[in-house]
Amino acid sequence: MRLFSFPTLVATLLASISAVGPALASETLALETLAAPDLATVQTAAPLADATFTNDAILPPHSEWHGASEALMLAPEAAWATPFEQSRGLESPSYDDTFAWLDKLVARSDKLQKVSLGKSPQGRDIWMLVASSEGAADPVSLKRNGKPSVLVQAGIHAGEIDGKDAGMMLLRDLVLGDKAGLLDKANLLLVPIFSVDAHERSGAYNRVNQRGPVKLGWRTTANNLNLNRDYTKADTLEMQHMLTAINLWQPELYIDVHVTDGIDYQYDVTFGYNLPKGLSPASYLWLENNYRPAVEAALTAKGHIPGRLIFALDNGDLSKGMSLWRAGPRFSNGYGDARHLPTILIENHSLKPFKQRVLGTYVMLEQTLKTVGAQATRLKSAIQEDKYRASPLVTLTWKSAPQEQGWDFKGIDYRLEQSPISGAPVVRWLGTPRLYPNLPVFGDTVADIKIVRPSAYYVPPQWTQVIAKLRLHGIRMTPLTQPQTLQLQQYSLGEPKFAPRDYEGHQRVSADVKLDRVTRTLVPGTMKISTDQPLGDLAIMLLEPQSADSLFQWGLFNPVFTRTEYIEDYAVEPLAAKMLAQDPRLKQEFDQALADPEFAADPKARLRWFYERSPYYDAQYLTYPVLKAR
Repeated sequence: MRLFSFPTLVATLLASISAVGPALASETLALETLAAPDLATVQTAAPLADATFTNDAILPPHSEWHGASEALMLAPEAAWATPFEQSRGLESPSYDDTFAWLDKLVARSDKLQKVSLGKSPQGRDIWMLVASSEGAADPVSLKRNGKPSVLVQAGIHAGEIDGKDAGMMLLRDLVLGDKAGLLDKANLLLVPIFSVDAHERSGAYNRVNQRGPVKLGWRTTANNLNLNRDYTKADTLEMQHMLTAINLWQPELYIDVHVTDGIDYQYDVTFGYNLPKGLSPASYLWLENNYRPAVEAALTAKGHIPGRLIFALDNGDLSKGMSLWRAGPRFSNGYGDARHLPTILIENHSLKPFKQRVLGTYVMLEQTLKTVGAQATRLKSAIQEDKYRASPLVTLTWKSAPQEQGWDFKGIDYRLEQSPISGAPVVRWLGTPRLYPNLPVFGDTVADIKIVRPSAYYVPPQWTQVIAKLRLHGIRMTPLTQPQTLQLQQYSLGEPKFAPRDYEGHQRVSADVKLDRVTRTLVPGTMKISTDQPLGDLAIMLLEPQSADSLFQWGLFNPVFTRTEYIEDYAVEPLAAKMLAQDPRLKQEFDQALADPEFAADPKARLRWFYERSPYYDAQYLTYPVLKAR
């Protein structure tokens, strides 16, 4: 027996009735309905009881919303209504239903192509829809049209699926409706579901803090990994496919659609990108001065309240201020900053109803195509400027600092109550708008650890996993074909600090570093990675051990912390006596070391002191194997 939710049942009955009606049997009339939907029909379907979703009773109150963007929805019975529209904005279709609907759309239009980026661990295709006026089916054909491409991915966290349903509507309107002109100046690449396996771990109880859809996917992959922590280490098949797609299709703009949580506020669509003092300053200026004003104006005109990415310093006390987030390269927007791909992180507000969020996303994506098409030359110029800027000093870490400009924050009123359940204060959001004027803002905008830009790195051939990761990112490498003896720089490592527990499948590590000048003979197969390349900054972020998203800190070099050769006491003691007799300066250093009572009282430490200074000691222990040239 198949069970239907009430909205699905209503939509199914309406569709059945319309199917036998002579008027809707005409495809011409269906397309007229598509081009100019009956707003009255759409809006009469909008007011619904608050108890739409399983978790409504435990979420803060919200105001019923009606915006001009509701006119974008087709009536549930329209021939080309998406499953989202058929459910009146309550449901998002399954993987199979999503692509069954999209397959019909692709078959109907010569402007759409469906391309698999690869298989998920559970064997599902990660599909991408390519929309262009020429119907390009491969990267070479798409590049040939000379238009900028916008890559939009939905469902990197599969429960946060707004981009899929907005994208399905937009694709339909691009190829069958009145938005076809947008493809005259820009191409759209849409990945409706990125985390496909997690999407099918669907249920009504997956995201307690989010208002719809009725059923939601899971946050992490089938391997319990978070794709939006995987951009640099690229452990997952899904991310490996996405990075390959980015390298092949070379989009000019990358949009990652999420649904946020945390505090309550008035904004329904918030979005951001990395900060001006970063690795892609020209792209930041384009996004801030050209993109943001156009998108915010479009959203406002359609009844939405756009805002910047919102993060409170203290969710229980907004007066403490707000935080600007500098994402590291493990995240989509931080990765885009490192590889000079302008990347926008959309965070729709989880407490706004699903329909409102989807329609806001549609408006934002539509305006994106307009703006990118109109601003193509400026956007491409900004990207080229960032790719070849090659700053002589590169900042690896940042410190937080108060910002000069505060925020007039469009929030929601709240009160603190003592919880009889937890015994601690709990926030009660009241649902009424409240302006918090000139809240202080803090951000990671002060440079902390800086390095002089190296001309190149050298990775020994035995570090195969590291080389494979670099190749996956698209970083250019040249193998040495014969031994070379070079004067280089190399880090020695001290005081390693291992994370106390697993994080995203890794034991992360950091260490103190000391840069030494060395002469090394490099074996054939060693990979030379020049930083004078478009992805040179990304190579630096991946290979500098002090970078928080380096492959070193992700644990890919952890074997260097393992001692594998030892010396017995009966051998080191006569060796030490011989060393002291032959080297008066060494005896002086040892006498100085004995001034430390703790060292003097530790026989093992005293013998180890000599072993470490002997020719028998492992010179590669606690040495970072990647070398670099100035």
